[in-house]
Amino acid sequence: MKLLTAQQIGSNVEKFREGVTPWERDASFDYCFNYFQQFREEGRLNDLKTPERVQESCLQLGFYLASWGMYRGSGFLLKKSAKILEPIIGLIANQPTGFWEIDVDSYTQDNNIQSLLEFKTEIVSLLEDKKPTDVLVTKIMLGVFGNVPAFDTNFRKGFKAHGCCTFGKESLKAIVDFYRDNSQIIDDYYWKTHTIDFNTGEKTSRVCATRV
Repeated sequence: MKLLTAQQIGSNVEKFREGVTPWERDASFDYCFNYFQQFREEGRLNDLKTPERVQESCLQLGFYLASWGMYRGSGFLLKKSAKILEPIIGLIANQPTGFWEIDVDSYTQDNNIQSLLEFKTEIVSLLEDKKPTDVLVTKIMLGVFGNVPAFDTNFRKGFKAHGCCTFGKESLKAIVDFYRDNSQIIDDYYWKTHTIDFNTGEKTSRVCATRV
């Protein structure tokens, strides 16, 4: 893999987060990620799917997906309400603690890549008749867990040379290789990049999801 300079990686990170304010589209990720991670941190994952919370959970995930382009064009979500996401909320709430801790630096540990792919399979099974795309699956996983990048057009274009075309084992291994080659630089920016709090508009102590 070709090593990137600190300037190149820093420029990409800063460009991605540049102008992200509480009112901008990209902040929808922050609010979704904060919401689900708070339940994890407080040990209340089961509450995500209770009758008192499941609607809010669906709306949090749904609005983020809408902001990030999943409710447009020919996508099936455009014709559905947020309730279509209820089975996925149940799946999210049932994930073990270890799954929530997976990031690219731990892809090689304890079959974590396999766990990510099994989660994909479960989402596809829940939405089998809708044929969910890799883009939708990975955006859900990014917005909730922060354990994979979104395999959208921009990511696939940028990582095409590294063999990342579809969300599968070989692509995740390629991401690991890229991270290893650039880990010092990536980690430096990773720990500096924090989500925005919905109520205050200030940065939280929570770092922004996946390292890649």
